[in-house]
Amino acid sequence: MGFKETKTVDQVLNEVIKYTRHVPRVVEVTISEALNKYLAEDVTARFDVPGFNRSAVDGYAVRSIDTFGASPTNPIMLRVVGFMAVGDDPSKYSLNPGEAVEISTGAPLPLNADAVVMYEDTRRSGDYVEILKPVPPMGNVSRRGEDVKANEVMYRRGMKILPWDLGVLASMGVYRVKVFSPRVAIISTGNELVEVTDTPASGPPPGRVINSSRFVIEGLLKSLGCEPNYLGIVGDDEDRIAKVVGDALRDHDAVITTGGVSVGKVDYTIRAVSRLNPEYLNHGLSIRPGRPNSIAVVNGKPVFMLSGFPVAAATGFDVLVRPVLLYMMGAADDPKSVIRGVLIRRVSTPVNTRSFVRVRAYLGRDGRVYIEPLALTGSGVLSTLVRGNGILVVPENREGFDEGDEVEVALIRPLFTEGP
Repeated sequence: MGFKETKTVDQVLNEVIKYTRHVPRVVEVTISEALNKYLAEDVTARFDVPGFNRSAVDGYAVRSIDTFGASPTNPIMLRVVGFMAVGDDPSKYSLNPGEAVEISTGAPLPLNADAVVMYEDTRRSGDYVEILKPVPPMGNVSRRGEDVKANEVMYRRGMKILPWDLGVLASMGVYRVKVFSPRVAIISTGNELVEVTDTPASGPPPGRVINSSRFVIEGLLKSLGCEPNYLGIVGDDEDRIAKVVGDALRDHDAVITTGGVSVGKVDYTIRAVSRLNPEYLNHGLSIRPGRPNSIAVVNGKPVFMLSGFPVAAATGFDVLVRPVLLYMMGAADDPKSVIRGVLIRRVSTPVNTRSFVRVRAYLGRDGRVYIEPLALTGSGVLSTLVRGNGILVVPENREGFDEGDEVEVALIRPLFTEGP
């Protein structure tokens, strides 16, 4: 017997966030440890960056008033009194009328200087420099606080820390930040599962399956800045599943189970989680693959019950786990890399179901992008995510796309440069 009725992803997400009240764990880390984490508080600059007026070009620091009226036919002569390098003290020189200081890009302006004339607009003559073009006040100068001003809120709670942010934080004098680090339990269910470490070189015994979904979920959680905690395989035992999930909820921010969520006789996970008195429970989604993916909320914490099939579990993670965990951290998802191309084969999908079709996007010899569907069925065919490089999403209000249609694909790997 199949699912009697399933809800759309948007319906479920709108419902589940009403019950998800738990705030994930917050830890303080050094900026070197903060990469790909989401900030748990605003970050304010301690001082101006740069902390002084500095030259934006190589040339001569001057008093701008001394350059007014300069031209190639009427150069203004200034006496060069020294050289300012990066790292010099601004008080090393103090300009008097008619003086200039040779200066490097990034060096602080000497006292009384308010502009820099580029080398290209000068002509050197011994201890003097001819100014061939006037410069306005603060011309070619990077002003104090131009990058960041003291007490300015540069980073907001929920922002993801990217590589260049580490340099900005350091330049602001920030070495430690508070970030979300959700601790998420992973529980695999099913008598058929064996660990890869327990599998002989000849492969698993007949009827047994290596627990590969666990590694997919671990990787996806780490990409969200979460701390996955794998609790092992639990057999098809309703009492045992209920106890392990219940125990995990006490010291984790969320729980993810895989397997046991369809409508068969041995699908115990839904019944086990139902015994934990959830405030919210939804069994099944109108998606393909991954129709059995489900979610519950127990004491304000989400319990994600994903399919035991790797591709269906990965799809469930993207449509359920990712948006709910990001909501808990007050964060937004990363923008997806998308490309448009011509479909080389018809894709037929069920109506009222959002379908995620694995595809191979490649650049043809004619310079056009083509999209080849790889698998229309088979939620366990994990290799399609390796052989392919994109996901074609067919919305609920369509029954597919025709051959020759131009479609938009979310890339999960770079565009291939060769045909099939």
